[in-house]
Amino acid sequence: MTYRVLVSDPLSQEGIDILQSHSDVYVDVKPKLPPEELLEIIGNYDALVIRSGTKVTRDVLERADRLKVIGRAGVGIDNVDLDVATSRGIMVMNTPGGNTISTAEQTWTLLMSLSRNLVPACISVREGKWDRKKYTGTEIFGKTLGVVGLGRIGSVVGSRALAFGMKVLGYDPFTSEDRIRRMGFEPATLDDIYAKSDYITVHTPINKETSHLLDDQAFAKMKKGVRVINCARGGIIDEGALIRALESGKCAGAALDVYENEPPAADFALLKRDDCICSPHLGASTEEAQTNVAIDIARNVLDALTGGEVRNALNIPSIAPEVRSEIGPYLELAVKMGMFAIQYLGKHADKLEVTYAGPLSKHDTTFLTLSVLKGLLTAVMNETVNYVNAPLLAEKRHIDYAETKNPKTDGYTNLISVKLTSDTETIEICGTTFGEKDPRIVIVDGYHIDAKPYGTILFFKNLDEPGVIGHVGTILAKGNINIADMTLGRKERGGYAVTVCNVDTAVSDVVLDELKSFKAVKDIKTINLR
Repeated sequence: MTYRVLVSDPLSQEGIDILQSHSDVYVDVKPKLPPEELLEIIGNYDALVIRSGTKVTRDVLERADRLKVIGRAGVGIDNVDLDVATSRGIMVMNTPGGNTISTAEQTWTLLMSLSRNLVPACISVREGKWDRKKYTGTEIFGKTLGVVGLGRIGSVVGSRALAFGMKVLGYDPFTSEDRIRRMGFEPATLDDIYAKSDYITVHTPINKETSHLLDDQAFAKMKKGVRVINCARGGIIDEGALIRALESGKCAGAALDVYENEPPAADFALLKRDDCICSPHLGASTEEAQTNVAIDIARNVLDALTGGEVRNALNIPSIAPEVRSEIGPYLELAVKMGMFAIQYLGKHADKLEVTYAGPLSKHDTTFLTLSVLKGLLTAVMNETVNYVNAPLLAEKRHIDYAETKNPKTDGYTNLISVKLTSDTETIEICGTTFGEKDPRIVIVDGYHIDAKPYGTILFFKNLDEPGVIGHVGTILAKGNINIADMTLGRKERGGYAVTVCNVDTAVSDVVLDELKSFKAVKDIKTINLR
């Protein structure tokens, strides 16, 4: 079968060469393709490779009858209607790691230039002047850098600041304080960053929460003489508020690589100020970054078209039919284990480790791990979580996840282990299936049980002594709560045991309070697996 690929934005030759090297792939390279021409020809292609220039709108996608893959050579997909692509079964891929270093280095280029008044000084020398005193700068050693957003780029920017002897304040609502400290930064609120930072750099996506994040109110809270940098997305800094802060002297300088409107108009006020450096969206514009993203997207698109491994797909997971037949019976179990584990932990998880033991370990278990992740996130988030967006949501919440495999297992044909780690503790649960449609959770933190993962579960530890379970049953009966299934497990006689009750209805706060007042039980949790 021959696949046709359209490259509609400038792409490094190394990427084009990879696409053209495949005998079953025909490549059309048409950079800067006019929108009307794209509409006319998109129905002829199986894959579309773009950068930021091509707008993949609903109209384009509705004419893309053959299109299977959209490959974005870069990170942002603002120019792709992801919802429509997903609804039409079109995989959307990007290259999230290709320009991390280049954008971080651009941030530092602007920060250092801003500190030493490098751009206006250069212009002055070219004009034949020699105003050394006028362009006296400031050292960054010992200063405080506030980093808003600690994803790939923000983390790298902060790490470079430590090397310069700066103090780094880090803010990210999806990163635990312990993780921020492990980076070498001091956890901070936005108000802390505003009040204490000599420099503020933003590294967040643009959305309702971050649009005009640095506005008049934010600048009013900042130290006099603060300097701000934006190499992330235009609109995070309110440009009108920035002008007012510069004019008042509250802000000593700004450096922008991105703008609310690109390119900015010729009469854009910030272009005329010596205290503002403006560059034309150069964050990813290094030879290395351009080459990296071109090679990455070419390989990813080829693999997606020809049945290879799918990498960095943003909306459509892939699983081979022969693999699905082997792991299918474990998919529901994996989702339920993720839901159970995070509710049992009861706090933010920094790390998820999934281990597959037994014959199951011989197969590609990526989809099973995604299932665990989907269950985990579904239990703690209000938004819809699916196999498409689960990895992105985990990344935003800074949950690292990994899988390991062991061909041997003790006592079970196959066993899935889910281990969650927070900033203070680690919990582990294990599950398996009996037959094809009978999933069970069989171990919780070393306690062997035989729990059915469905519905509402009442989980608690209790003293291993006569009468405890009967008393719990009496309390539940008073609350008109019926027990559908129950399993118990203990490590030793006379110590603590665990009890797992599947109940038919939700457990009210009144019943929970009465159970918690019973001294023979502790660590009572309700776990919703619906």
